[in-house]
Amino acid sequence: MRRLFLIEWYKLKNYKVFWILTMMYFVGVILVSSGVRFFLEFLKNHGAEFDGLDPTILPFYDFPDVWHNITYMATYFKVILSFIIIISITNEISYRTLRQNVIDGLSKKEFLITKLNFIVILAATATLVLFIIGLTTGLSYSSVTDVKHIFGSMGFLGAYFIEVVTFLTFALLVGLVLKKAGFAIVTIFMYTLVFEPILIVNFKHNPFVPELLAATAPLWPISALNNLIRLPYQRYVFMEVQDYIAWVDLTIVIAWLAIFVSLIYWVLSRKDL
Repeated sequence: MRRLFLIEWYKLKNYKVFWILTMMYFVGVILVSSGVRFFLEFLKNHGAEFDGLDPTILPFYDFPDVWHNITYMATYFKVILSFIIIISITNEISYRTLRQNVIDGLSKKEFLITKLNFIVILAATATLVLFIIGLTTGLSYSSVTDVKHIFGSMGFLGAYFIEVVTFLTFALLVGLVLKKAGFAIVTIFMYTLVFEPILIVNFKHNPFVPELLAATAPLWPISALNNLIRLPYQRYVFMEVQDYIAWVDLTIVIAWLAIFVSLIYWVLSRKDL
């Protein structure tokens, strides 16, 4: 396992694009997740009120809600990590390193494990950063800091890890199939933010769509990922939110992860290197 990790590390450690995209992701997540307090103070200083209430009293960083809040915000940045995976696999194809690895004795199964190891490490690092942000901001601003509340709802961190791993595996599949980094990046960006969301909206609200087809809306990959960590902010306007990870949602995402891995292995096993 260590050998497979080192193979991937040697390919990326001197690659500037990898470090630029990685820094873009972490800087973005840190600024957005930890900057809510400063934004609320900015609103207060400029006279903003919510029905006469001071915006800084919004308990965004209170334990245990902070874990739900920051993981939801971080999900929007996972597309940046997907660009890293796409560039990694398309470079393998363009520069024939995949072929050379196989010639040097690396099996296609080992090559897949190498890429999946990298995805898991990248997702684990992203999750660790969120844990540090949540713990730091929570201890700084939360009105409750007992152990029960601090470690309550940390299941959202685990869900975030699984969501990132699944999405990056999807990106790996797209990059492997399309082969060109630019085309693959545009495809995953448009599919994630435009094509599937529009399709799901039509399924849910178009009266001409058969009920059976409309019922499949939660089963589509991006929809399934979005349902894993749901919008938490309605709680601040006294609306009900799903403040837990539903086993059904988790099962659907894990099923998609298994499908993506199987498809990648199938493509690799039949690919002319």
